[in-house]
Amino acid sequence: MPRDHRPGTRIRVLLAEDQGMMRGALALLLGMEEDIEVVAQLGSGDGIVDAVLTHRPDVALLDIELPGMSGLDAAAELRDQAPDCRVLILTTFGRPGYLRRAMEAGAAGFLVKDGPVEELAAAIRRVLTGETVVDPALAAAALSAGPNPLTPREREVLTASVDGATVADIAGKLCLSESTVRNYLSSVIGKTRTRNRAEAVREARQQGWL
Repeated sequence: MPRDHRPGTRIRVLLAEDQGMMRGALALLLGMEEDIEVVAQLGSGDGIVDAVLTHRPDVALLDIELPGMSGLDAAAELRDQAPDCRVLILTTFGRPGYLRRAMEAGAAGFLVKDGPVEELAAAIRRVLTGETVVDPALAAAALSAGPNPLTPREREVLTASVDGATVADIAGKLCLSESTVRNYLSSVIGKTRTRNRAEAVREARQQGWL
């Protein structure tokens, strides 16, 4: 079990969610559970690691798409800096690629937001016992979808092109030659079976590969 959590003590939860209304509702509903206490709330991802180190929650409940650092990147950092904190990803985007990346980042669970709060509270308790909790339908979809075909470098180049950056811009940002950037983008377009960069970005996001 994480740290000194013992049966009978309240489970300390950190909540990171960028939508204020959703964050407040989740905190209120979870706080109504007799054995759960929300000790920190964040609206962006950049402060997650520092908040975990400060408040030392048993479980970090993270959205994926957050301003600044994503929930998936935060999960990977917490795996190294706060290994006793169990990470549970809660997202609107039930995409197989996101599930695979969450598990690779060390998350203990992955749930979509349309479930009842009782189910979420039960998942929080279960991850503390060492279980991995994953939405069943999403787990089946992930198995049928296969692995992410994009390499880390291809994902990095494609992410850098999201806002319409030129090849020269991407090359300068990533310290690559322009021809290398073009080769990576060409490979990504081929792997995503799309016609151009913009379509590749949309497809990669839809699949949860970015």
